[in-house]
Amino acid sequence: MGTVTVSASARLHVGFQNLSLARERLYGGIGMALAEPRVTVVAEPADGIHVTPGESESQDRDPLVADYARQAVDLLEVSGVEIELERRLPRHVGLGSGTQLALSVHAAVAGAHGLEPRVREYAPALGRGGRSGVGVATFEGGGFVVDAGHPTGRFTTEPPAEGDWTVPAVVARHALPADWRFLVVIPETEPGRSGDDEDASMRTVVERADPTIADEIAGIVTRRLLPAAAEGRHEAFGNALSAIGRKNGAWYTDAQGGVFRPPAGELVEALESCPVVTGIGQSSWGPAVYGVTDVGHAAEAREAAREALESRGLEGEVVCSAPENEGARLEFEE
Repeated sequence: MGTVTVSASARLHVGFQNLSLARERLYGGIGMALAEPRVTVVAEPADGIHVTPGESESQDRDPLVADYARQAVDLLEVSGVEIELERRLPRHVGLGSGTQLALSVHAAVAGAHGLEPRVREYAPALGRGGRSGVGVATFEGGGFVVDAGHPTGRFTTEPPAEGDWTVPAVVARHALPADWRFLVVIPETEPGRSGDDEDASMRTVVERADPTIADEIAGIVTRRLLPAAAEGRHEAFGNALSAIGRKNGAWYTDAQGGVFRPPAGELVEALESCPVVTGIGQSSWGPAVYGVTDVGHAAEAREAAREALESRGLEGEVVCSAPENEGARLEFEE
């Protein structure tokens, strides 16, 4: 037992393999881990739940930290924890902030009490992994991942009760080349959907989803995306990502006001004219937009992203991150 620091990476969510009730498996997430940005929490054993603020005003108390800590303490049957959020991910922008924070807090509480952080086992009780398993999988082992989805017979338009599921298995995982870079543009706008709002939107999408789109995505995944990931061809990988993202967007057109939600669509259009960036799409519900380049063209890609924001009259953040090919990092201090 002692102090433990947990650092977990953001993830990009490209989309799902299927949203139609006419096919045997529903969902089946596709995504990848980023080296930056990250969430970091520090924990040590205590009696009761104590959340301390970070070192700056921007890192003050987050009510979700206390909620997740309380859940972890109850699930693990330990005395309590003193926990601090040192770094946080932007909330509800498409980078998986909720899952990564929940799992990081859980792992930190477990580690502080000398327990193995079995995040896949406990994720459903934390309300995670109910649709996509990408966030749990990237927390566990990083890389590019494709998950198996859920049997459609159980996940109809109403998902099972909270916690009454298992996180979908990883059917493919590939470490991505260290010289690849993922351009991420986060415009300052309304956050993406989450919670009950997301559930309602997904229900509507699933009820109306065209099954032929799923069949087309299956061909792209097996014949283009997975080979490109295995062979380390970033342009081919990016082109496959772009095709999958647009086909997913066709499912969501009514729910989000277009293939991409505004203003993500404007940024996608602007970045498509940049010759050094491929695979441009929207992560999850957005508004984060991503693209694929390499280390030699990272500066040019960043500049194109800043110009895209400026030309649309938008403020925002630009990140150019290496892939993360390892899971969350746990460091212990006696």
